[in-house]
Amino acid sequence: MADPGSAVEVHGTVAAHGAANGKDPDAIIAQIERTRESLADTIDMLAERISPTNSARRLRERLLEEAARPEVRLAAAAVGLALVSVTILKIWGRRRK
Repeated sequence: MADPGSAVEVHGTVAAHGAANGKDPDAIIAQIERTRESLADTIDMLAERISPTNSARRLRERLLEEAARPEVRLAAAAVGLALVSVTILKIWGRRRK
């Protein structure tokens, strides 16, 4: 890793999304604008990913996808049947006394 206090020299051209000659101010300004737009897009994407509203929506969609799986439906039906059976047995047991 480079020393934070060290000086950096740039020779030649900068080649990121098109070469910008170090002596051409218009090319440098255009490169800066492209970089700003790219950073703005990245920030927008990150903000969308961590938004509580979007997180809740993604969680809801995932739960609905999981609930649609046959094995999950079968397990839910089994749990429901067990709860109904226990309730019926408790009611029946109270009436017999």
